[in-house]
Amino acid sequence: MHIDTEIKAASMAPPGGDTVDSRLPLPRLGVLGLQHVLVMYAGSVAVPLIVGHALQLTAQQIGMLISADLFACALATLIQTLGLPGIGIKLPVMMGVTFASVNPMLAIVMAATDAGQPPATALGTIYGAVIVAGLFGLVAAPLIGRIARYFPSIVTGSIILVIGISLMRVGIEWAAGGRPGSPEYGAPINLLIALVVLTIIMTILRFGRGLLRSAAVLLGVAAGGLIAALAGHTDFSAVGAASWVGFTPPLAFGMPRFELGASVSMCLVMIIVMIESLGMFFAVSEMVGRPATQAMLTRGLRADALGTLLGGVFNTFPYTSFSQNVGLIAMTSVRSRFVCAAGGIIMMVLALSPKLAVTIASVPSFVLGGAGLVMFGMIAATGIRILTAVDFTTNSHNLTIVAVSTSVGMIPLVADGFFQHAPAMLQPLLHSGILLTTVSAVCLNLFFNGARGGSNLTH
Repeated sequence: MHIDTEIKAASMAPPGGDTVDSRLPLPRLGVLGLQHVLVMYAGSVAVPLIVGHALQLTAQQIGMLISADLFACALATLIQTLGLPGIGIKLPVMMGVTFASVNPMLAIVMAATDAGQPPATALGTIYGAVIVAGLFGLVAAPLIGRIARYFPSIVTGSIILVIGISLMRVGIEWAAGGRPGSPEYGAPINLLIALVVLTIIMTILRFGRGLLRSAAVLLGVAAGGLIAALAGHTDFSAVGAASWVGFTPPLAFGMPRFELGASVSMCLVMIIVMIESLGMFFAVSEMVGRPATQAMLTRGLRADALGTLLGGVFNTFPYTSFSQNVGLIAMTSVRSRFVCAAGGIIMMVLALSPKLAVTIASVPSFVLGGAGLVMFGMIAATGIRILTAVDFTTNSHNLTIVAVSTSVGMIPLVADGFFQHAPAMLQPLLHSGILLTTVSAVCLNLFFNGARGGSNLTH
């Protein structure tokens, strides 16, 4: 059997569970879709919070940013999972704001502040740059999709491994209850509740069946949230002040402003997003047993770009496929894209009901941490499983490719200041471990194996 055929066979999703196009009963869709929303919620609202606080917006204005973000998240997810003509990969993918956009946006905020400009001016510049980046992504998607032929299993396995390892830090910080250095970080009660959530999830996965097993994360988080509330570690004070119904209309903060420097920096972010998305798409396609084609990848990248374009119109930011949810697919073996579409509809409901959105936001991070530890580890394990099908015995160069590319990808994770003297315009590129792994793995595979490296693409 040809080595690429062996790799594809080894990386297919295990038997059982749902197929990508399975239309599940509505109650099950709702439960599993809510589970996906819980996994990504903290990350999806983090960027609006960061930008809003940097601009010193009022609580009401930050609430508008969060509402707009959830609405655009929902639109982007529905486009990606259900598809439009020529757009959308039609795999179980959840969309959210990329953290790669934070530094360029904060630079725009700082420049506006130094110039004495009001927050609306900074937001207008950000939204103009986001719109340009979305248009750029729509044009560039076919070109980026073509480079996917340089992604054999030695490359995709390394990328997925680094995605998982990078996310492990997020899960660990969640479990500890915040960011290192904060007073509550590592508090015994945080660690205990995270451990309880993890134990509940593991128990359900071991003994549960059907929907019970598929909803293991949701049930674990619900139990952990209840324990945290009974222990007095959940703050619901903001829920009462939030309104039941609300909507942030397009261009609510004013017309977009188009500046060359801001637009160029956001286009660089779009390149990062698209290359990272290739890794996510390969990971999902491996897990659900639907091998990626170049056409599929191009449609997925176009959905990223269209989501970003819509983000600029709907008062929010660039969108990408959320890697947190990839681990949930691996753990539950629920592969239906309609589950993620249901998650998109739930996010739209939350966007239109600030009170419900604030209720979910009140779940402490350490409750999510217990789930994150296993989900993000599952992504890394998927990368390892793909790499086990690679020939390391007769081709020792493959060991070198994995060793160097994963090491390079760890630089932003373990040494924040490693690239501090690099040009400012390169900072967004150099702070993406996924991008560094992708570039190094592709280049090293071409250097050592050339065209013999094969490809994961089907035609």
